[in-house]
Formats: sequence, structure tokens, C-alpha cells
Amino acid sequence: MPDNTPKDRFYYNLDFLSSPDARSIRIMTEFYGPFHRFRRNHIADTIVFFGSARLQSREKAQAALDKAPKNISQKKLDAINHNLEMSKYYEDARELAKKMTIWSKGLKLKNKRFIIASGGGPGIMEAANRGASEAKGVSVGLTISLPMEDSGNKWISDDLNIKFHYFFMRKFWFLYLAKALVVFPGGFGTLDELMELLTLIQTKKIIKKIPIVLYDSTFWNNVINWDYLVKSGTISKSDLSLFKTCDTVDQAYKYLTAHITKHQLKGPNF
Repeated sequence: MPDNTPKDRFYYNLDFLSSPDARSIRIMTEFYGPFHRFRRNHIADTIVFFGSARLQSREKAQAALDKAPKNISQKKLDAINHNLEMSKYYEDARELAKKMTIWSKGLKLKNKRFIIASGGGPGIMEAANRGASEAKGVSVGLTISLPMEDSGNKWISDDLNIKFHYFFMRKFWFLYLAKALVVFPGGFGTLDELMELLTLIQTKKIIKKIPIVLYDSTFWNNVINWDYLVKSGTISKSDLSLFKTCDTVDQAYKYLTAHITKHQLKGPNF
């Protein structure tokens, strides 16, 4: 009798699939796997939140202050107070994600549109998923395996914690379905994602009209001197129109919903 068991087939051979020779296959699975997952959940497009994984919720930051011992050093006390101050970004991301989710659900469209998506980790990512969950909506976590960061927060919807190994495939899926992006204060990862996005739009590799919100003008104007880039001639003045800086949840919400309504619901990007 012929041996019909699959043990000798390459696509069941984990040693081969984990080898350098099969890297292209692994990359392909990180394209087709998420594509299948989005289609299975009827998700047409997303609103992506970027931002620091280090920022805490207000309740967590306040709890740390309340539990601080009386003999705590000034340095440690300053750090706790700083975390509490920075928690405003977590709470604003949470509120904005909640408002955008309520708005998108109110459109009553056939497919799930303008679904909140994040990197699925802690900090701003958790806040975005949490806000969508509190609005009784679904949300996506495009997580990645990292040695020093938790992967997957509890607010991501069932079946939508989509885990990656390759950063570039994860970033592809951040942008492929995105119809809007909100960039909260963050570090190297956030800056990397923002600059790649601006480059793709500037060079017209992305041609759909995507509203980009940089949240908190004080932070972004301190981190990046946009005017000096223009003065130096390394970017054009018109490049500053690729994004909008917002300082409140309501300002960001009004800008995003107006832009999406004009360009995504009935406009050229429908």
C-alpha cells in the first residue's frame, strides 16, 4: 500500500519551514494569513493608532503614586509624577478610539469599516483597543514577537490578534487597509512608522488620501523642527500639509470624521 501520510511533504516539515531556505514562504504567510483573517471578519478598512508602549493609564499611574512609600527618593517620585502626567495621552487615545468606533458603528455599513487598529501592545496601543472595546466595537491588534515587550493586550477582539515576526510585513498591514492614522507621542518605533508613512505619501507610493493626525503640538514641535527642515530645503513647504497637528480629542475627531466622510464614504477612495 502506498504511504499517503504527509510526514515527508515539505509543507508539513517544520525544520524546513523554519530554515533560511524557506524565508520567502514565511514572508508570504504574513501576507496571506492576515488577508484571510480580515476577510473572515468582514473588515474592509481601519483607523490606525501609533504611539508609545511605555505610557500608562491614569488609574495605573495614580495607583503607583498612592502606593509610593513616604521615604521614596525624589528621583523616583519625579518619575511617578511624570508617568501620571503622561497618562493624559493614554486617556485621550482611549477616548478618541471610543468616539471613532461609535461614529463608525453609526454609519450602519455592510462591512466593518474604519475599525480601530493598533500594534496590539501596551501603552497607546492598549488605549486604542480599549476605547474601541468600551464602545462595544471590534478592534485589531497587529502584534509582533519582541524580547522586551508584551504582545497582545486583553482589549483586542477575538480572532483579531494578528501576530507577526517581520516588522516590514506588519508595517505593510498597518498601511494597506488604513483610511486614517493617529500618531500619539512615542519613541523610535513611532517615529519610524510616521516617517515611513510620510515618505510613502510624499513619493506617491500611497495615492489614497489618508488623514494623518499628530497628537499634541507641544510634543511634536519639540521632537521635530518641521520649519527647519523646510528652511534647510530638505522638504518642501507643501509637505507640511501631509499631516495635521491636533491638541484635543474633539479637534482630532472632527478632523478625522470630516476627512473620511469627504474622501472615503463617497469620494475617490471609497
